[in-house]
Amino acid sequence: MNANEVIGNRAIELLGGVLGSRTPVHPNDHVNLCQSSNDVIPTAIHVAGAVALSRDLLPALAALEASLRAKAQELWPVVKTGRTHLQDATPIRLGQEFLGWAGQVERAQRRCRQALGELCELALGGTAVGTGVNTHPEFARRVIAGLAATCELPLTETDNHFQAQATLDGVVAAHGALRATAVSLYEIAANIRLLACGPRAGIAEIALPEVQPGSSIMPGKINPVIAESLTMVAAQVVGNDATIAFAGAAGSLLELNVMMPVAAHALLESIGILSTAATNFARQAVDGITATGNGPRLVEQGLMTCTGLAPRIGYDRAAQIAKEAFATGRTVREVARERTQLSDTELDELLDPVAMTEPSPGRIGAGGG
Repeated sequence: MNANEVIGNRAIELLGGVLGSRTPVHPNDHVNLCQSSNDVIPTAIHVAGAVALSRDLLPALAALEASLRAKAQELWPVVKTGRTHLQDATPIRLGQEFLGWAGQVERAQRRCRQALGELCELALGGTAVGTGVNTHPEFARRVIAGLAATCELPLTETDNHFQAQATLDGVVAAHGALRATAVSLYEIAANIRLLACGPRAGIAEIALPEVQPGSSIMPGKINPVIAESLTMVAAQVVGNDATIAFAGAAGSLLELNVMMPVAAHALLESIGILSTAATNFARQAVDGITATGNGPRLVEQGLMTCTGLAPRIGYDRAAQIAKEAFATGRTVREVARERTQLSDTELDELLDPVAMTEPSPGRIGAGGG
């Protein structure tokens, strides 16, 4: 009603009337015609969320995906040691890791488009309790058509006003996609931070752009602050999701949910900070990532290249070679040369790290974990 008072007074001012007189424009009888805060506010939440999703978050995620795919292509020739359980695994292309992250962001967009569908269903037209009392039968349809044209979104009137006004189910569902997006972005940022840890005492297979002059006490120390800012945004979004879930469950009192304001705040905050963080992460981190020589250098020393031997000599013998290589500090190639009848040519073929980065009909054996 505060908004209606402002709109009514502005209309009076434009018409040359006296402010506060409520004539010739009345905040209830004219401005609020065919409406109730009970259907307008949930409508406003949905429209605001849908606009922010379509104009801010989806473009930001598309840009991040493009950055990751470009980096995947750039780093495709770099072969390094894969890791599962944070232990050495079979070789993988550095570009394949980035391709996986691009795929996560691609699917995040898919989920956000589904969320957009949830938000495009509007409660307008139900007035006080969903019955549509005091409204013209065509009011909602005409107003929503105008909103859809203005916002360039497929907005529609709900086919069940009672659920649309009594619950926050659409917001809860929509924010679930934001939570999934936040979790995915956290995982990407954490992995990139891990691969960049070092530069001498860690993995350091990639180098992040230097966006700060260094630590306040350790000269020359470069911290992965852009990745860390994204992880903090993800934490906030997960917290917002808990807030919205609680509001959806605890705020419904028969024909009205009374926790709409906090849900609206959490929804729009999540969209806003995810949009900004995804854009910043693409520009300030991903675009400037470079590969170091650490990944390729360690491939020949990797013990899990023994996986390439397994289809030829069997799992048990390959495991014995890996264990002996680790115990003696030698490479799998060196031990296999002694413990098998395989020629150097055959070993070159079986232990080729590039060939291990894709399926091959000549390499059929057990998988890994």
